[in-house]
Amino acid sequence: MEFIKEESEDIKIEATFRVKQEDTEEQTDLMALKEESEALNEMEENHYDFINREKSFSCSQTEKTSSIKSAQRTGEKPYTCQQCGKGFSWRQSLKRHVIVHTGEKPFTCQHCGRSFNRKEGLNFHMTVHTRESLFTCQQCGVSFTQKESLNRHMRIHNDQPYTCDQCGKSFDQHENLDVHMRTHREKPYTCSECGKSFSQKRHFEDHMRSHSGKQPYSCPQCRKSFNHKQHLEEHMRIHTGEKPFTCQQCGKSFIQKGNFNRHMNFHTGENSFPCGHCGKSFRNKATLKYHMRFHK
Repeated sequence: MEFIKEESEDIKIEATFRVKQEDTEEQTDLMALKEESEALNEMEENHYDFINREKSFSCSQTEKTSSIKSAQRTGEKPYTCQQCGKGFSWRQSLKRHVIVHTGEKPFTCQHCGRSFNRKEGLNFHMTVHTRESLFTCQQCGVSFTQKESLNRHMRIHNDQPYTCDQCGKSFDQHENLDVHMRTHREKPYTCSECGKSFSQKRHFEDHMRSHSGKQPYSCPQCRKSFNHKQHLEEHMRIHTGEKPFTCQQCGKSFIQKGNFNRHMNFHTGENSFPCGHCGKSFRNKATLKYHMRFHK
């Protein structure tokens, strides 16, 4: 039930991000991080409460346990974080919370040396080394650990025989592969306003509209306009209910890939955005930007 509650928190965050996508992206990232942390702490405390109800304690422990449960009934939180003032009912919950401030990653994979700040993240990562290949190609027998990898592979058997040797993306014509390869080696289209360069002309033209203020892509249902076709396509999913990005671990689906990536970080405990000054890592770019202010 606590997991369902946690997922409900994520859905609220996703809805907020979806409606105010262009104006409040960084704010939503920070809210997502805060809500996620609070949900995890609550889940941890309830988990320990469940354990204490199930275990049989000796007489010498009865008085201590009784006082702790009494504190929980009254809402008392005797364990306080010295850095942010947040209170906890359990000492272990406080210890796990402090890692958020220190950046410590005490759980290390013995296979590849990768470290995580939570044991759950390490356990999930270990499946990369241990789990069997669950998704098998019915045409050639090659197996994969993720459905997305199988889908990419299937393009070879379909009508997309031309595959990029750098990222694995496939195309139906060699000319399209040539155009794609520019994304890896050259960016001939440069914006005269800000100097940003692009590998494809259509991306360059989309970018130029951000300077002119033009929004040629309009939603036929609510008339909202966008300066990028991709933004319109993402917006249309609100009306259609389509959620193309699905988590293979828990089955939750998302409208936007960014929300899906943030959700996957919750499973892995991965901090993908490191600070170039102190080496501390963060789960999203917005939090890293906020952290960088302290180095100025």
